[in-house]
Amino acid sequence: MNAIEWPEDYTPGFTENFCSNEVIVAGLTTAKVWPLLSNAPAWPSYYANSANIKFYDDKGPELENGRRFYFETFGFPVEAQVVEYVAPVDGKPGRVAWHGWAGEGDTRLDVHHAWLVEDLPGGRVRILTQETQKGKPAADLAKAKPNPMINGHQDWLDGLVEAARKA
Repeated sequence: MNAIEWPEDYTPGFTENFCSNEVIVAGLTTAKVWPLLSNAPAWPSYYANSANIKFYDDKGPELENGRRFYFETFGFPVEAQVVEYVAPVDGKPGRVAWHGWAGEGDTRLDVHHAWLVEDLPGGRVRILTQETQKGKPAADLAKAKPNPMINGHQDWLDGLVEAARKA
């Protein structure tokens, strides 16, 4: 199976926090899942922990390389820029990742949030989302029990799967 491609400064294990969530489900394809993930304003319809998605420069609603956007999640107002965007095609996985940031000084949080969506044999799809985080808020999140990032991203995956099944 394919893996997330990490920028050097965000390699898991060398940041203050890392979370990984994955589902493999039968009866779905990347063609059903990808449009819901790549259209950021659709996120709140299936993921309650996302809100107020806005794009800059009259761009959007689709994500693409270099696209700047804003959204709110986990209580953070996140500025973000897409740093990887490859739609799935003929046996190759879809990849989307963004650098997100919020706050300043001790409240500064920097993240690299990446997704991989790939078709698997037997009519299955694999959806992997991983995030690395840097900064004091990231260190605090890493210590929280239960882990809000793991639980929140699982909600995102579950909502995405449910929305794709209904589409």
